[in-house]
Amino acid sequence: MSATVNIHEAKTHLSRLLERVARGERIVIARAGVPVADLVPHQRVDLVFGTMKGEIVVDDKAFEPDPELIAQFNGDQQG
Repeated sequence: MSATVNIHEAKTHLSRLLERVARGERIVIARAGVPVADLVPHQRVDLVFGTMKGEIVVDDKAFEPDPELIAQFNGDQQG
C-alpha cells in the first residue's frame, strides 16, 4: 500500500507517517505533486565479518614503502 503526501503534511504529521511506515506502508513525499522522497520501512542488514577469508590474497609487497612516493613527500624533484 502506498500514499502520497505533500511536504507540509509530512512535516506536520511526521510521527503519524512514521507509525504507518512501521506497519509496512510506503509513503511518497511530493513537492508540487512531484515525488521527491520515499518513506519506507527500514530493512536491517546483518554484517558478517570474515566471509571472504581465504578468498582475497594480498602480496606482502603491498605493504612495502614506495620509493617514488617517499621521494615526493621529501620534496625530491623528479624529471
